[in-house]
Amino acid sequence: KEYRTKERQDVRMARQARKTDNFYVPAESKLALVMRIRGINGVHPKVRKILQLLRLRQINNATFIKLNRATLNMLKIVEPYIAWGYPNLKSVRELIYKRGFGKVKGQRIPLSDNAVIEGVLGKKKIICMEDLVHEIVTVGPHFKEANNFIW
Repeated sequence: KEYRTKERQDVRMARQARKTDNFYVPAESKLALVMRIRGINGVHPKVRKILQLLRLRQINNATFIKLNRATLNMLKIVEPYIAWGYPNLKSVRELIYKRGFGKVKGQRIPLSDNAVIEGVLGKKKIICMEDLVHEIVTVGPHFKEANNFIW
């Protein structure tokens, strides 16, 4: 419901601006999905280090990133080795439900049960799959913990 009201508000504001011959610029996304698309042969050490910081150690690895000035500069440096964009709610939900694995005591555990999520992130009030999706999409206060939990 929260997502629907935000989407409706954006549409309403755009229509209202158009009616009064103005422009409406929606808020920039705070979340990016970054995927590694190239190998590491002959890569500059600085680029290699940034790819490690972004947790993109292999080709076809992907991760969610909170966008700010620092991360945007990092993305510019590693641009030839990655593909990135702004995911919507549907794509984040599908990725986590289909390809979601959690990190529990250093082991990769499939997210087939909410008890796995609650055991690790329960203290952060993230107890089920939808709470995890919500935290990632909204880049909430516990985004870092939720993102590190996702394998």
